[in-house]
Amino acid sequence: MLIVRLLLGLSMLIGSLSWWRLPDTPVPGRQMMYRDTSRLGRPFAKDPHVIAFGNRYLMYYSIPAGPSATGWGIGIAESKNLIDWQKVGEVTPDASAPYEKNGLCAPCALVKDGCVHLFYQTYGNREKDAICHAVSADGITFTRDETNPIFRPTGAWTCGRAIDAEVIQYKNQYLLYFATRNPAYTVQMQGVAAAPLNTTFARNDWKLLADSSILRPVLPWEKKCVEGASCLPVGKSLYMFYAGGYNNEPQQIGVAVSTDAVRWQRLGDEPLLKNGEPGSWNASESGHPHVFKDRKGDVHLFFQGNSDNGKTWYISQRAIHLANGRWVVD
Repeated sequence: MLIVRLLLGLSMLIGSLSWWRLPDTPVPGRQMMYRDTSRLGRPFAKDPHVIAFGNRYLMYYSIPAGPSATGWGIGIAESKNLIDWQKVGEVTPDASAPYEKNGLCAPCALVKDGCVHLFYQTYGNREKDAICHAVSADGITFTRDETNPIFRPTGAWTCGRAIDAEVIQYKNQYLLYFATRNPAYTVQMQGVAAAPLNTTFARNDWKLLADSSILRPVLPWEKKCVEGASCLPVGKSLYMFYAGGYNNEPQQIGVAVSTDAVRWQRLGDEPLLKNGEPGSWNASESGHPHVFKDRKGDVHLFFQGNSDNGKTWYISQRAIHLANGRWVVD
């Protein structure tokens, strides 16, 4: 009986001290709140991308350079239910590839012919950052494409940079959406390239579909940045979920729609998913979206967020659905 009383007293004491909990510390529950502390000793996971592969879901995400590793890298986590995730691997820079010396990040993955194809950007090279490609039979161990980097845009409209790859099969081709900047390096915007269905995703397979930006910031909340596109086909339409504003400005998530994959119309002037209220875990931003349809047909919007201007980063998700031509966050 004495032990029970002591335990009850300890529980009450802990409860009374709950006021000191940091606002960015997620409250335990069924909401997904993924963190990776392996490199910095504090939560830091960004740029999520999820696929169904075999009997599990795999999530690829960006992890920073830190005491345990040099250069940015890509973490890999697995889940059965899209809420509880366990880290199972990493993709780290290839020391023999000079374009990867500063790291790699912002992954995108798709399954083709029973293999996982991973697309990622090089890091820290400004105008020379480009999209690379690797392939895996198990989703964990990857072999680089011999033609890497596979894509950088050309033309007077762009500085030549390509980041934030989004590769999807759409109708009779594969589309590569990417973020780039104008020649003055002041505005981040979207471009698109295509490859045929029989592609190996090698460098020579990709051709620009437009010699101009297909989506650039125009709304006040987008500031000078539109990036991180993630696309989902529904019927005859293709929906693009994108990030507006640079990290912590705050970055927020908008939606646009297209019927030809090149010309886009925004679904409203306000973000679909805003940053959180002061004191919430995502008060500094809700950004870098990934839209994903699970095996049951339910649609999820994965995104990154934090409350301390980027000292920490978490990945979460919300269920969304389409109603009367508009996306709604459940």
